[in-house]
Amino acid sequence: MPSAAERTRTLVQSTCSALLLVPGLESARPEQLMPQARVVGTDGEVFLLFPADAPTVRAATHAQDDELSAVLEITDVAPISVPQRIRGRAWVSGWLTCAPDFAEPGSMMLRLEVGEASVDDLWGAESVDPEAFANAAVDPLVAHEAELLQHLHAAHDDQVQALCGLLGERSGTVVPPAERRADAPEAVTPRLRAVPLALDRFGLRVRFTGEQCFDARFDFPTPVRDITELRRAMHTLFGAASH
Repeated sequence: MPSAAERTRTLVQSTCSALLLVPGLESARPEQLMPQARVVGTDGEVFLLFPADAPTVRAATHAQDDELSAVLEITDVAPISVPQRIRGRAWVSGWLTCAPDFAEPGSMMLRLEVGEASVDDLWGAESVDPEAFANAAVDPLVAHEAELLQHLHAAHDDQVQALCGLLGERSGTVVPPAERRADAPEAVTPRLRAVPLALDRFGLRVRFTGEQCFDARFDFPTPVRDITELRRAMHTLFGAASH
């Protein structure tokens, strides 16, 4: 499984929504606290791009040599509608300064020196050491995960539903989507419905809903490094489910 540092680093460098929380800016609108872009530097610091007139930029500018504490809060929402759609949150806290050397016209780059971090996601809640965060690897699928999950859901639903067969006694009775009727009586309503929830280099997580609601992980034989290896791993997984 990915370490807490890897999961946090992946969320920071993902497209998940983020807010930069700064003391004294509690009255600011949420959109004013959302960075336009974010990237992790070579030493583990987090660079955040904001409009030059953003409240966060003014606060960092006025602080000057004083230490201005801040917390970057990231919320990870599943790209497909499921019960309990928030998959996790991460918090990276530290000290905020301006980084004018990296600014763009009309914008200002802020630098968040990481003091501590934590993550609370589908794997659990853990704290993260700043050094571990700086050295952590980003999951290679993060840039494509939302698109891949949506593709699985839309184009490979029958194969995803077949994963119920790998659950053993928890699988219940599943009616294939093609055989369902909109006016079907309650008696033939599937007890479980599979929705792809999360994807990383280690495997696929599926949320099963119906009479029960629970998650199941389907691990790949070996971690994948790119989309090509992912295709092979998914082919193997679906093949196992079909048998």
